[in-house]
Amino acid sequence: MALIALAADKGSPGVTTAAVALAAVWPRRVLLAETDPAGGDLVYRSAAAHGGPLNPNTGMLSIAATARRGLVPDQLWDHVQPLSGGLEVLVGLGISEQAAGLAGLWHTLGRAFASLADSPNAPADVIADCGRISGDSPATELFQHAALVLLLSRTEPEAIARVRDRAAALSNKLHGGARGAANAGMPLIGVVLVADTNNAAKLSGQVNDMLVHAQTGARVVGTIADDPAGADQLAGRRRGRLEKSLLIRSARKVTSDLYQQFGAAWSMPTGPAGHHSAGHHPAGHDGPAGTGMPGHAGAGR
Repeated sequence: MALIALAADKGSPGVTTAAVALAAVWPRRVLLAETDPAGGDLVYRSAAAHGGPLNPNTGMLSIAATARRGLVPDQLWDHVQPLSGGLEVLVGLGISEQAAGLAGLWHTLGRAFASLADSPNAPADVIADCGRISGDSPATELFQHAALVLLLSRTEPEAIARVRDRAAALSNKLHGGARGAANAGMPLIGVVLVADTNNAAKLSGQVNDMLVHAQTGARVVGTIADDPAGADQLAGRRRGRLEKSLLIRSARKVTSDLYQQFGAAWSMPTGPAGHHSAGHHPAGHDGPAGTGMPGHAGAGR
């Protein structure tokens, strides 16, 4: 696989937390890209591998000048910073006003993200945190280059109604034709619910039935635990065994299910960096308990 885009319709369901959690347990090398036009969060909440703060000027902001001259996928690594624990991140914009510098470049970025998995030198999947989106959000220009678009939603009735309508609108925009036409189209559109683990399975079934009945072309692909304590651990605000948290355990389940469903299409070519194969996470092998999670949220510390 190449590009996986995460987004939400409205509110704050935790797109950045979900993106970091999925990237932390992703079974192959992965680049986490903060592509929210409203600005990124990681520069404020995460430490760099050297123990100091992340550089806000190295990431989406610095890549804008490079992309205007064309962008080879391997050039993405020149703008990446490792978090404590090893996760490789393309830091987002500082404020929404800086998004003007990326005008006209979103398709270029999308192609580079999508092609990184085929790099002969340093292949990786890309998880893009697109934040909250609307019909005119420039980040949606990345979606046509993605293999999978994941819409994150909480489970209140109004949130579920919004994600249903957003999924239908995206299906129509990306695939055209009548509702339901997205079933055979790319990118695939999935819904990830942020839910209490006690009733996640029941809610998933109900929401999936609604998405099918409404012919949105989207399906529920998993649930992320509504786990504030785990989110605080992931952000380094709380100590504990992060790998045992409901958040990370549910993220592992989502990634496992995604690979079970789509893994055959997500093969990565071998080359000089061919050791970055499924089941190995070189970007984060030195995190807590080998999870690839940011070390400042270390297990038992």
